[in-house]
Amino acid sequence: MSFVNQPIRLLNRNFFLLWQGQLVSQLGNQVHGIAMMFWLKHATGSAGLMGTLMMLSMLPGVLLGPIGGTVADNFSRRKIIIASDIICGLAVLSLAGLLLCSPENISLAVVWLFVAGILVGTVSAFFRPAITAAIPDLVPTDKVAAANSMNQSSFQISSLLGQGAGGVLYRVLGAPVLFLIDGLTYLFSAISEMFIIIPQNIPEKTPGFKPIMRKFLTDTAVGFDYVWRNRGMKTVFLTAAVLNFLISPVVVLLPFYVEDHLKTTSDWFGFMIAALGAGSLIGYALAGMLKIAGKTRSLLLILFLILLSLDFALLGISGNRFFSLLLFLIMGIMTGVININIITVLQVMTPGEIRGRVFGLLGTITGGLMPIGMGLAGAVSEILDNNIPLIFIICGLAMAGVNIVMAFDKHFREFLACEINNNNNTESKEE
Repeated sequence: MSFVNQPIRLLNRNFFLLWQGQLVSQLGNQVHGIAMMFWLKHATGSAGLMGTLMMLSMLPGVLLGPIGGTVADNFSRRKIIIASDIICGLAVLSLAGLLLCSPENISLAVVWLFVAGILVGTVSAFFRPAITAAIPDLVPTDKVAAANSMNQSSFQISSLLGQGAGGVLYRVLGAPVLFLIDGLTYLFSAISEMFIIIPQNIPEKTPGFKPIMRKFLTDTAVGFDYVWRNRGMKTVFLTAAVLNFLISPVVVLLPFYVEDHLKTTSDWFGFMIAALGAGSLIGYALAGMLKIAGKTRSLLLILFLILLSLDFALLGISGNRFFSLLLFLIMGIMTGVININIITVLQVMTPGEIRGRVFGLLGTITGGLMPIGMGLAGAVSEILDNNIPLIFIICGLAMAGVNIVMAFDKHFREFLACEINNNNNTESKEE
């Protein structure tokens, strides 16, 4: 469904307010991520505990994704976005307060770190579908790819600034102050979002609890049915789920890779993530500027998926921090191009009234195995006596095998080659 007041410019007031608010809050998130990982590593020394924390933080978002998508389609996306940032900000501020007021109580701090992580993960199940579904209604249709590029760039710019300096800031300021900064950036984002108008046709409310629940379940089922009937979309979702599962060890084990394998300081953790962010920015810019369509897009994305897998495996072989830095830069470029192209096709080909449900389901399917992968990464690392390089090599080669197999799948290729028109429609060879 199209709205009458369709924006005519990419950098209109509503989209710019949303973008700059996300830029600031993501900056806080990146600093928070480094502080959380190294504080937990230094306080407990346990890769297993870190994997468990990341698993439990992601699990609510995965399980509640379809529900969050249905809520985003039936209630004000603007209010969902604002409320999510406020709740996350208060949760992180409470963690900062605990560490500042009672720094010696390590056990309680670890427990509250888990509580805050799970709460933020739960809220993200509602936040992500709402913000992704809102973007196509804030910009012209032919600028959706550029808007996605800018939105994703805000994340990567924050990675460059936040995580690039995060290791140094952790040593200088400590975890409590960095948690405090993160909480304040969430609240800044919420205030910015209060001035945004998001066009949306909200369905009329059904009176009575039972009819409301019946409609809610029906609406959620519609999202499942839409994805399941589109064989190309379904194949891409399931493939992404397997790849994310195999990528998850790098998220958990990177601090151990940097300090224990590369034999360098926590600063280099930030440099690695910053290189990934810089590469992603390049990839997002390329995806936003270049008009790659049809079979050319499909072949390029499949090639990048295979090369990305081999890049991941090379991390295990590398024993040089500068070569690893280069690998992260290349990984970012390919990831940026892949993500923007796939997200844009999904946004434009999905009707606005069910877009939230589709992206909620996307989060659940593609992220469904990641918490398991994170939990297993920590456990397997301890079983293998922290042989991080071996884990990276095995996962990278497995990813390459999956992508080579999918290169021969007709529906996978056709979805990636889907043509986007300026009328919010797509053309595909699928029947």
